[in-house]
Amino acid sequence: MVQYNFKKITVVPNGKDFVDIILSRTQRQTPTVVHKGYAISRLRQFYMRKVKYTQQNFYDKLSTIIDEFPRLDDIHPFYGDLLHVLYNKDHYKLALGQINTARNLISKIAKDYVKLLKYGDSLYRCKCLKVAALGRMCTVIKRIGPSLAYLEQVRQHMARLPSIDPNTRTVLICGYPNVGKSSFINKITRADVDVQPYAFTTKSLFVGHTDYKYLRYQVIDTPGILDRPFEDRNIIEMCSITALAHLRAAILFFLDISGSCGYSIAQQAALFHSIKSLFMNKPLIIVCNKTDLQPLDGISEEDMKLVTEMKAEAMKTIVGQGGEATNDDGVLLTMSTLTEEGVIAVKNAACERLLNQRVEIKMKSKKMNDCLNRFHVALPKPRDQKERPSCIPAAVLEAKAKEAAEKEKRKTEKDLEDENGGAGVYSMNLRKSYILANDEWKEDVLPEILDGHNVYDFIDPDILHRVEELEREEGMREAEAEDDDFEIDGSELTPEQKEALAEIRKKKSLLIQQHRIKKSNAESRPTVPRKFDKDKQFTSERMGRQLSSLGLDPTLAIKRMRSRSVSTRGRKRERSPERGADGRDGMDIDGDTPSKKQRLSRSLSRSRSLSRPPHEVVPGEGFKDSAQKVKAIKLAKKSVKKRNKDARRGEADRVIPTLKPKHLYSGKRSTGKTDRR
Repeated sequence: MVQYNFKKITVVPNGKDFVDIILSRTQRQTPTVVHKGYAISRLRQFYMRKVKYTQQNFYDKLSTIIDEFPRLDDIHPFYGDLLHVLYNKDHYKLALGQINTARNLISKIAKDYVKLLKYGDSLYRCKCLKVAALGRMCTVIKRIGPSLAYLEQVRQHMARLPSIDPNTRTVLICGYPNVGKSSFINKITRADVDVQPYAFTTKSLFVGHTDYKYLRYQVIDTPGILDRPFEDRNIIEMCSITALAHLRAAILFFLDISGSCGYSIAQQAALFHSIKSLFMNKPLIIVCNKTDLQPLDGISEEDMKLVTEMKAEAMKTIVGQGGEATNDDGVLLTMSTLTEEGVIAVKNAACERLLNQRVEIKMKSKKMNDCLNRFHVALPKPRDQKERPSCIPAAVLEAKAKEAAEKEKRKTEKDLEDENGGAGVYSMNLRKSYILANDEWKEDVLPEILDGHNVYDFIDPDILHRVEELEREEGMREAEAEDDDFEIDGSELTPEQKEALAEIRKKKSLLIQQHRIKKSNAESRPTVPRKFDKDKQFTSERMGRQLSSLGLDPTLAIKRMRSRSVSTRGRKRERSPERGADGRDGMDIDGDTPSKKQRLSRSLSRSRSLSRPPHEVVPGEGFKDSAQKVKAIKLAKKSVKKRNKDARRGEADRVIPTLKPKHLYSGKRSTGKTDRR
């Protein structure tokens, strides 16, 4: 079986990187030293080898690109049309054709220049021919730079395509946008498709997998389709049309009967009739979704008539497949992905219909005749007029009857699983074997933790009696609290106290409002520097007045605040002791020249602040002294030395290798071993 996994395609380098990779590899892998004294045949061989090696590298790289990208004529029609929709088949083939042309041109250039190098008459001539050959090859690569960039974009996009197997069992979901397709695939598979309450959330194909009767089914979620002509549909819609046209799958056409998707039932029915030609010879199920908002019985007569017509069309597809039109239970189904009502029934119906169709196709194929030809049923020839029916011993019949009776008596979990949907659908009831006084209690839901408490700790036969006692006691306490309750209603206060109380309440509500405003715009509010405090709300004088009004001494608080502001702004430079009161520098005792110490201190004060030496210990670093810090720095450098030495070079790095490697130019060489290079 062909696996369509485009993630294995090699990265396509751009033109500049391509040239760097090839020239660097040529420099590394071919001889690099040549002298004038060599024989002319040796010089020719030296440069011919470089040209041939470069040509071979270009050829291999370009061949890898051509071979790994899929050929649209050789892959499944589904992928061929999908790639045509996404990337335009003509552009794709043109880019690969340019790569192929470049490969042939490079081979031709190398062939021509090797022929010229055979007749090179000097080192200079041979070198010029080699440079010209490599230059022309690199020019060819630079010219196909846009094609390489386009193929790299295509490769990245193809790597993100889902891996869809066109030949396996497939369930395909289609319909208008926002009708619940992605929600359905999230319910029945482990796919995680983004679900949003607006149209065209799904912009490409998504794949999930589910199990039914021990078989794996792939479920494909397609983008929404609008009812319009094919030539007006965009790339997103054409992905869905391509999947519907080429995949042999069970089709689930989703219908939003509530109208919350933004499209009426009439519009959805028109879409169904416009694309019904794509449903031929495929199991088709119409799924009425969002029944939690609008049940199917509650829609209008006109809409019900449209749904009935769609159901009749779906029945025709069954007749066209050779099925019976009498059984219409599985053609029109209702469900709600929100409440999960009917979701499993829709999945089971689609998988069952698809399985039956695949079995019928196999029975009608020629392979079945080949299998039947291998069987031979031997029938005895009649010897006389006596009839000789098949004889089954009585013991065997008794054993079969006994076995059937035992099966009827006791149902195993395997039997129950088969009856209720099979593996992955049936969930075993672990409570049915509980030993309780009443069998009805088995399905009661008893939480282990309730309101942060372990429920088992509170299981008590006298729990109701105790609750009544607690409620009675609580009522008595509430009655006592009502008698002793005190609340300021203002009737017992003096006029001055009433004014103070009103002022306090007003101030409190004002503070609450200011806090709420600050909290609401805290993220967008910038930090205002103190110098822009026009209202002078945060000054030391105001703080001092407030502290004084409270009867506190503000001196220490103001001093601490000012010292902190000075330390944050930076202290002013103190006046140097060498400067006199008149502003002139201090002089020596003898004359006008300043002393050496004064000059040094003045130059230090005028120069910029010196950077801290690496061995100096800063408080908070955790070192005892400078020696310990120096030792730690040495150990750190030593630990990274091996990692730095093992740093790997990339393929595109230009490398100038050692011109005279020691292992080739040292020691004694035996006879006939001087031409290692």
